[in-house]
Amino acid sequence: MNKNYYAVLMAGGVGSRFWPVSTSSYPKQFHDMLGTGKTLIQKTFDRLNRFIPTENILILTNERYNELVLEQLPMVTKEQVVLEPAMRNTAPCILYASLKIQKMNPNAVMIVAPSDHWIEDEQAFEDNVKACFDKCEKEEVLCTLGIQPTFPNTGFGYIEFEKGSDKKLKKVSQFREKPDYETAKEFLEQGNFLWNAGIFMWSVSTIVNAFKNYQPSQFELFQDGIACYNTVDEKPFIQENYAKAENISIDYAILEQSKSIFTLPATFDWNDLGTWGALYDKLDKDESENAIVNSKALLQDAKGNMIRSPKGKIVVVDGLEDYIIVDKEEVLLIYPKSKQQDIKKVLVQVKEEFGEQYT
Repeated sequence: MNKNYYAVLMAGGVGSRFWPVSTSSYPKQFHDMLGTGKTLIQKTFDRLNRFIPTENILILTNERYNELVLEQLPMVTKEQVVLEPAMRNTAPCILYASLKIQKMNPNAVMIVAPSDHWIEDEQAFEDNVKACFDKCEKEEVLCTLGIQPTFPNTGFGYIEFEKGSDKKLKKVSQFREKPDYETAKEFLEQGNFLWNAGIFMWSVSTIVNAFKNYQPSQFELFQDGIACYNTVDEKPFIQENYAKAENISIDYAILEQSKSIFTLPATFDWNDLGTWGALYDKLDKDESENAIVNSKALLQDAKGNMIRSPKGKIVVVDGLEDYIIVDKEEVLLIYPKSKQQDIKKVLVQVKEEFGEQYT
């Protein structure tokens, strides 16, 4: 296994559209959302561990999830869990992790990947990442995996690449914000747009230099702690300084400014499992197109529903079509699939009405 390969697993999000299963104290990456016997973070770790040494995989998460990470990934040491003492979006934590890796191995190339995505063809994923790693080792470039759009999705950002390139890795001309439906349709018609999956590869020297050039104050803040990283002095330094970092995403901080970004159109199936509907799409269905996780279901005149309960619970449904039905200890959600994006708003209402212990 290549000792210069490193990974940073992003595991700090809350996944609020998967409420009530995903809560701020126990987010979706730590749940077995697909009923496979493994949680999403375990599946992601295994996928990366096929070609990246166990000790070279860092998990970036919030302090409150430290115990969950160590419990679900017993093969990692507590030094591999990089804790954010404050929520500051993706740029500061990626810079912090990159400086730690650079100190361990200045020749490292690394992948930054979300911990809660579904990817079935793990060999294709490995091949795609290694193709990007090869380019990053030879040239000072930033690489990203783009997903071939299957419909005009308005929930993703897009990557626009230069037309006319027959090479596998295509030069990115710009990143585009989440579009409205008409704009998304135009993107698909043009044919040189990919979904931005938030999977990035680069050498540590390239990404650290990019921060030095495009985010000098952020770079200086974290560079000041270089002597402390990977030692007992790291935690006090981070506790004191992390919250001073600007709250900014890696897309705004670096990717939108860099002139040397390449994208590889992914050759694997991908789903960001961002909503109950996205999960429904990936699950096996019965003859009436109901997707059932954990439940013993007795269904009459019920079609297209997403049903999830504690293991072995009997769920009886009659006369419902295209609903999300999620039963969890103290919360029962029965909600139309067509309004799944509004679950975030419902969460806020539940918090105000009944208290945050349910959210």
